[in-house]
Amino acid sequence: MAKKDIVIIGAGYAGVHAAKKLAKKFKKDEAVSITLIDRHSYHTMMTELHEVAAHRVEPDAIQFDLRRLFNRTKVKLVTDNVTHVNYETKCVTTEHGTYQFDYLILGMGGEPNDFGTPGVAEHAFTLWSWEDAIKLREHIEKTVRKAAAIQNDAIRRAMLTFTVCGSGFTGIEMVGELLEWKTRLAKEYKVDENEITLYVVEAAPTILNMLDRKGADKAEAYLVKNGVNVLKSSPIVEVKSDSVLLDSGDVIKTHTLIWTAGVQANSDTNDYGMSAGRAGRLKVNQFMEAEELDNVYVVGDLVYFEEEPGKPTPQIVEAAEQTAGTAANSIIAEITGGEKQPYKGKYHGVMVSIGARYGVANLSGIHLSGWFANFMKHMVNLYYFFGIRSGYYMYQYILHEFFHTKDKRNIFRNTTTRYGNVLWSFPLRLMVGGFWIAEAGAKIWGHERWKEATASFSTFFKGIGEDSWLTGNTVTMPFDWLQTATSGASEAASGDWATPILNHMPGWFEWIMKLMLPTPEIAIFMQKMMVFIELAIGLAILFGLFTWLASFMSSGFLLMFTFSAMLGWDKFWALPASIALLNGSGRTLGLDYWIIPYLQKKLGGFWYGNVRGFYKDR
Repeated sequence: MAKKDIVIIGAGYAGVHAAKKLAKKFKKDEAVSITLIDRHSYHTMMTELHEVAAHRVEPDAIQFDLRRLFNRTKVKLVTDNVTHVNYETKCVTTEHGTYQFDYLILGMGGEPNDFGTPGVAEHAFTLWSWEDAIKLREHIEKTVRKAAAIQNDAIRRAMLTFTVCGSGFTGIEMVGELLEWKTRLAKEYKVDENEITLYVVEAAPTILNMLDRKGADKAEAYLVKNGVNVLKSSPIVEVKSDSVLLDSGDVIKTHTLIWTAGVQANSDTNDYGMSAGRAGRLKVNQFMEAEELDNVYVVGDLVYFEEEPGKPTPQIVEAAEQTAGTAANSIIAEITGGEKQPYKGKYHGVMVSIGARYGVANLSGIHLSGWFANFMKHMVNLYYFFGIRSGYYMYQYILHEFFHTKDKRNIFRNTTTRYGNVLWSFPLRLMVGGFWIAEAGAKIWGHERWKEATASFSTFFKGIGEDSWLTGNTVTMPFDWLQTATSGASEAASGDWATPILNHMPGWFEWIMKLMLPTPEIAIFMQKMMVFIELAIGLAILFGLFTWLASFMSSGFLLMFTFSAMLGWDKFWALPASIALLNGSGRTLGLDYWIIPYLQKKLGGFWYGNVRGFYKDR
């Protein structure tokens, strides 16, 4: 097959999804090359920009480096600005290079639409990029800090008034985050929290019009109950540096207007010479192929395809991924000689978070509100990482959303946060480490000799006892199906275990154990292995080396011993203690302080590649 070059412009949701799908299909096909071009070296999780803008999470929480996403794949990364696309010569020109293509995918996304409203470009803040979120966050903190020193009541009140224009996903989620952040802002900069005023201004007579009215009304009621001023049927006609003029003639004195009122196609496409529809979106056929252009595909927010007359594909993540999937499948069909499949949008609903602890959702007719709505949003986000096959960023998302938050700004409030001094877990770590070393010692020396050794240090040098697990060939575990086949096993076992917590093994667990230990020979081998495993767990926990893994194994073995009816109440304390050590206990006075960062750097570089400010793969 002749060589085929696929070029994708834009590393948004659609571009990343298309690149992943194509890379998987042509993984072993050297005749197909895939190049992904974006002006940034990272992919931004656009649906979470409000969390960065309102300081719930740190900026890196929503910034996913492209090398980490595409290392060990055939996708070549280019960080550059596209300046021209020549469809006749099939060439993409950037500021620093040229790239030939046989198939082109345009996925640059959208940008804010101010509808020509005077003053928006000069005075309003948008929320459509990682840089926008950082800029807005810094402005809010700076404004509140300045307001704390202003004694003029009118100016102070205007500075502490924050207005959101638009009541779609972005607008409502942004004001929800501000609602929770204002408590911290007030405390940190010494202002009265009641002085901070929040507005949502909407031109339409209702808010959240992508939701059913029941869900939207719940969201509105929650906002109003918590002090947010919701102004409907109130178009903004002019924006100034310190005020907003409404169509009614009313004026809102504010130094911060966050514009989330509309989306249009990325203006970079204006010079591409393609047929455009509403809001500048590019017209495509049912295979996501651009009108009047062969082998040029459009995906994501750029797409204008009417699924029904007058109803184009929605500008949501699901539609972005599905349009990308259709375009990728069309290219695959072209290259492999298959049949193209037309686009059929399947949308599973909408979810809106109003801060970290409340939300509303409609999932295929299932209506959720409050905690469950936000929980489902997290599940959908985690599924997204599964879809792009990034376990690394799935793990990072869990850390940022559940363990690195402050001020109860996650669905579990402060119960999961790891912001605490792990120094106080050091004594517990010594106890659990010592517990496992003692358990291993009793098995190495034998229980009787171990008792003597712990009573007098000199007896350590007398050698191991006859009941040592290392030298003995008797099944010591009190399992009936093993002891009946080994003479003397019951007697040997009787002194090994305290009165167990459970009188007998549950039936389901006994079935598992019989699979693991079907014969005395295997049981004896496992006994000897357990000595070394327990010793390794004890030493690892004691010295704080791979403490999370060792604590996890400790918890697992103690649960296994409990269900095996071998663990007594005298040793049960080690189970909750092991669970407590999972919170990074080796980071203080432990080897994990040095080892884990070193391994993260070395192994991360090997597996994910070395991240850079820009990429120019060849």
